[in-house]
Amino acid sequence: MKILVVLNDPPYGTERSYNGLRLAGALSRREEVEMQVFLFGDAVGCAIRDQKVPDGYYHLDRMLTTVIRHGGQIGCCGTCMDARGLADDLLVDGAHRSTLEEAADWTVMADKVVTF
Repeated sequence: MKILVVLNDPPYGTERSYNGLRLAGALSRREEVEMQVFLFGDAVGCAIRDQKVPDGYYHLDRMLTTVIRHGGQIGCCGTCMDARGLADDLLVDGAHRSTLEEAADWTVMADKVVTF
């Protein structure tokens, strides 16, 4: 089964992206699931590598890496990255600058789409 999780919220300040990545991580561990995560808007900040957060807080970059390690794909809206001044080399290994066209392709190919 192909599942697409779409995130829109910033990495911190709300828990929507956190909960979306928790679900994506749990689903990516299932053998029958092909996981794709697409980051729009402020959610592209979730994919910035080596985030420094206070002790006890979650690391969304590490959560994305878990999805990637289990075969998932992470697409980051290139237009959204540009609007926030984010260069490709800031992304965690395995995440990539993407396009609206790829997001559309992933949506059409997915059996289920979950948005946060």
